[in-house]
Formats: sequence, C-alpha cells, structure tokens
Amino acid sequence: MAGLPSPLTTPVFQILLSLADADRHGYAVIQDVAARTQGEVRLTASTLYAAIKRLLEARLIQEVEAPAGTGGAPRRCYRLTREGRRAAREEAERMARAVAMARDKRLLPRKA
Repeated sequence: MAGLPSPLTTPVFQILLSLADADRHGYAVIQDVAARTQGEVRLTASTLYAAIKRLLEARLIQEVEAPAGTGGAPRRCYRLTREGRRAAREEAERMARAVAMARDKRLLPRKA
C-alpha cells in the first residue's frame, strides 16, 4: 500500500469499510461511518478528502460516476478496488488477531 501507513489509520479503514458494500460520495461516506460507529468516528470533510486523495493515489479506491437519477448537482462517487478490498480484509484480520490476544490475556471475555 504505497503511501499509506500500516496498520491503516482509523479514518482510512472506516472509509474502506464504507465502500465495501456500495459506491458512495463523500458526504454519504461521512454519514455511513458516523452511523456504523454510533458517532465514535466522525470524519471531517478535510480528513475525508485528504484520505480519499491518498486512497486514490494508492489505487485502493477509484472514482466512478454517480448512479443515474440521484438528482441534484453531479457528485464524485468512490468505489473500492480489488486491492482496496484486500487491504481492508488484511486490516480486519490484523484487528481480529489483536482481539484474540486480548482474550488470551483475559482482557476480554472468551467467546461462548
């Protein structure tokens, strides 16, 4: 992932998650992340668009046309690339391993 830190930052990972199931424009990404994290992660426009620029450069996302019939002014929409899906999956697996270690150390309850 040229140009991106490893592990991924929280905003970058959340943006990739937001695009995993649908193409979205920037404001929709901000709304999706806030809703999924119950407000725990709130992306500002400057954070979002700086991250989007890096994700485009790293080819983890691509710009696509907005779906027809969305009305209003044309918006830029973004789509997860195959490489972006792989990066999101690797980050999720890294976090799952960390949770497993925390369970082993009894910081978290063991799974039933």
